Amino acid sequence: MRSIFTMSLLCTALLAGCGSTVVNPVTGEEERTVMDESAELAEGRKAHQQVLQEYGAYANPAVQAYVNDLGQRLAAHSHRTQLEWHFTVLDSSELNAFALPGGYVYVTRGIMAYMDSEADLAGVMGHEIGHVTARHGAQRATRQQNAGLGVFAASVLGAVLESQGVSGAGRMAGQVSQTVAAGYVASYGRDQELQADGLGAEYLSRSHYDPRNMVDVITVLKNQERFAADQAQAEGRPAPAQGDWLSSHPSNDQRLQIITQLASQYKNQGDYSDEGRARYLKIIQGMAFGDSASQGLSRGRNFYHTPLDVALTAPQGWRIQNAQDSLSLVNAAGDAALVVRLVPGQAGKTHAEVLRSALKPTQGRTESVTINGLQATRFTGTRQNAQGQAQPLDATVVSGPKDTVYLLQSSAKDAPALQRARASLREAEGSFRAMTAQDRLAAKPWVIRNVAYPKGGFAELAKTSPIANPEQQLRLINGYYSGGEPKPGQRVKVVEAL
Repeated sequence: MRSIFTMSLLCTALLAGCGSTVVNPVTGEEERTVMDESAELAEGRKAHQQVLQEYGAYANPAVQAYVNDLGQRLAAHSHRTQLEWHFTVLDSSELNAFALPGGYVYVTRGIMAYMDSEADLAGVMGHEIGHVTARHGAQRATRQQNAGLGVFAASVLGAVLESQGVSGAGRMAGQVSQTVAAGYVASYGRDQELQADGLGAEYLSRSHYDPRNMVDVITVLKNQERFAADQAQAEGRPAPAQGDWLSSHPSNDQRLQIITQLASQYKNQGDYSDEGRARYLKIIQGMAFGDSASQGLSRGRNFYHTPLDVALTAPQGWRIQNAQDSLSLVNAAGDAALVVRLVPGQAGKTHAEVLRSALKPTQGRTESVTINGLQATRFTGTRQNAQGQAQPLDATVVSGPKDTVYLLQSSAKDAPALQRARASLREAEGSFRAMTAQDRLAAKPWVIRNVAYPKGGFAELAKTSPIANPEQQLRLINGYYSGGEPKPGQRVKVVEAL
């Protein structure tokens, strides 16, 4: 998870003192903890607000009610029925699900798009409920205290670097911290993951869902990982590292075998005939797919933000990374980027004031330029880094549409990387523009629909799909990436532009 949650949650845990002894609700055994149940509830409430601020809840009451109802039914069969459980769908395209201490469970609309039934979603949620009932977050907090302040320092470092325009620094710091003693919502240990699997299977069975759907979930996510690797190979790029839910959930074949064994223990313990597929497809009908229009849409090399009325185009081979407070166009090597931020009003009334307050340069020069009809001021010079050393500084302030002001900053790993990428950085900067009529036509949100599977198969459905590599992606979201076909007339998911 992102550094802001790790920082907030960890601060309280580190200040909690020597802790106390509690009885684990799942095992019945005593364990030392820096977080009793009242502290879990307090931390969960506080962090919940941070999660909503970071991601935003998906603005669809019907979807929220459906997921909450499913979660409440699962939690009613858990080891901590006395908790006030909260289940939230986040407005994120990430394939992610996680839980916070005290009964706060989250799934993204991104992961929901790849689930094929209510039972599949129950598998994801049952696993996360298991982390809460077994007090895994509290256990991690206790280990963090034993590990010292190193994790907190790494998280703060990431936040500082991010604020200075180094895209991905928070994620890098989070990865560093996970090698020491990660935060509540970072990756759990193998034993904790397997325990959550077992608890999830138990809660599914008690709720009349086939626990084998947990195997299906892991298979779906492994196919997602395989798809990403196949696309990278086709484009001549290295295979991406595991991300989102899989990055914190070991997914090797041995673990799949263990999950299968766990699920088989419940083979004849209930009626698992209703997977809720029809109900599930009905509830996700019309659900947003991919980027959120309110946060900006990536379409190939182009980025469109309709509410702000601005657009950019990434240079060939570069990729777009859209975060909550910034947009980054990152080169293929990953060592240089153009970072775009909306400037708050208090930063200054003139371009010169914005440059001084936002960048704190030590020396350099400015020039007035025009970028696609928009007035801009470019600064080239230096500033001091945290070690007091001079570092190159190249940034442009642009007066955008709707009385907005933007800071476009060229960032790089070092001076040589900045020099190598300078021409492409100028190209990226030069693409900044008020949206044109053509941009508006291209900036249509995508949604999920379900249709009858045609005789022409996925190849026929791909002809009208707006997504990249449509046939492969349609296979992926329907669970047929590894082969096979639905039956003719069977309802399948497609992606359409509004």
